[in-house]
Amino acid sequence: MKEAKGKKTPAAHDQSQDQDQAMKAKSIMPSLQDNLELIRSQLGNSNDIVIREVGLPGSTGPALAVIYTDGLADKQSVSEFILESAMRRDRMMKGEGEDTAHASPQALANDVLSISDTSEISNYGSLYNALLSGETIILVDGYASAIAAGTRGWRDRGINETLTETVVRGPKEAFTETLRTNTAMIRRKIKDPNLWLETRQIGRVTGTDVSIMFIKGIADDKIVEEVRLRLDRIDIDGILESGYIEELIQDETYTPFPTIYNSERPDVVAAELLEGKIAIMVDGTPMVLIVPALFVSFLHAAEDYYHRFDISTLIRILRYIGVFIALFGPSLYVAITTYHQEMLPTQLLYSLAAQREGIPFPAFIEAIMMEVAFEILREAGLRMPRTIGPAVSIVGTLVIGQAAVEAGIISAAMVIVVSTTAIASFVFPSYSLANTMRMLRFPLMGLAATFGLYGIIIGTFAIVLHVSSLRSFGVPYMSPFAPLIIRDQKDAIFRMPHWVQFTRPRLVSRSNRQRQQSPKSARPKP
Repeated sequence: MKEAKGKKTPAAHDQSQDQDQAMKAKSIMPSLQDNLELIRSQLGNSNDIVIREVGLPGSTGPALAVIYTDGLADKQSVSEFILESAMRRDRMMKGEGEDTAHASPQALANDVLSISDTSEISNYGSLYNALLSGETIILVDGYASAIAAGTRGWRDRGINETLTETVVRGPKEAFTETLRTNTAMIRRKIKDPNLWLETRQIGRVTGTDVSIMFIKGIADDKIVEEVRLRLDRIDIDGILESGYIEELIQDETYTPFPTIYNSERPDVVAAELLEGKIAIMVDGTPMVLIVPALFVSFLHAAEDYYHRFDISTLIRILRYIGVFIALFGPSLYVAITTYHQEMLPTQLLYSLAAQREGIPFPAFIEAIMMEVAFEILREAGLRMPRTIGPAVSIVGTLVIGQAAVEAGIISAAMVIVVSTTAIASFVFPSYSLANTMRMLRFPLMGLAATFGLYGIIIGTFAIVLHVSSLRSFGVPYMSPFAPLIIRDQKDAIFRMPHWVQFTRPRLVSRSNRQRQQSPKSARPKP
């Protein structure tokens, strides 16, 4: 059978990829004009690629070329620190027996250019990567190498207030889409030479910069090496957001629970690094990944550590109660009203029976209808413009709920239960864990409608067994509950005073667990 016209076979596609790889590995040619012709053809004569040919004293034609990408490179830096420096006769390097036209690229970078960030490259792959990353390429006629000067200067969003992890007390700044800005924000909080940063490029087409950041001596070397291996195994054409990385390196694929934590707050990432965890930063997104992730991490907020320990402990207990309501609220109502009416007080039972008189659907169908309607309204509020999104979600919920009760389709008690469940789902500091509870709520309602409370117990056992089997980069997901670590309970459900938390989590940081002096000497004196 003939292939469709214009459609490449897998063999042809692989051959095209091999040719691209061979071209990138090809060494730079000594002839300046040959290099420029190849670059123009490889980049399709794109008009945002600016090529400036410069003639130097002592040369009969163009002796060097300055190449940069318009919009990614800072034009002022290119003009002041490269072009002006290269064209000043008194600053040109003259070797013995050589004139200015034959200054080598390395001599040009060391003795002529007034820009600090320079590196020598010898192949076209590195040249294209630097050029399309905002750096300026300098090619010199007669030399099979080039200089990449750091002139990145694209526009970014700037540092703004966090949108998804808001706090009343604490820093308001959030990460941006620029990788170097994000790393600088962490450096500003942790001024330690042991804070190491490693950057690699992932994506055959996008070449996205992905950095891992950890504190040497605190982070477990085995976990750091595992992170390196998993990132190096990624072979994909493009990385556009940290969610790509999260899905490609997570331990367990078929689980509703997130096994990699993410945050857009520099203070949260700095605190996690101090516990021995590793941050994964992706250029182009403000969300930073943190591994290994524990279940308790998704229920801890940054503000827990900025208030007094007793207030923070109370808020955490309320948060865990919210988790219970968000997960089991509708299913408990369905089970009790369907199979276990004897558990209700008599007056409440009469009230519910009166409300359900004339309702054509069983409690399970009511719950499914209301939950689906609320989830649709919530998604609509998120996707619509900010000016009308909240109004649509609030008005839609009120109108639909009131109209459904008056029409006799839904009971008033079911509206109360679903509304309470929705409010409880908003107490989660982590949006990814809130999505997990939204997913698990539906199968639990099905078990409750089928087996009553016994079905809820079966579903609970299944959830507990599943989360107990999960691991995040080799660390048990339910630590410090399973396995039970008594010393680490001081920052799990309860938040003990800072002077008590003198050790790091045992399963995360194994080489340097002491974070402060002994609790007896650290305790404030009355």
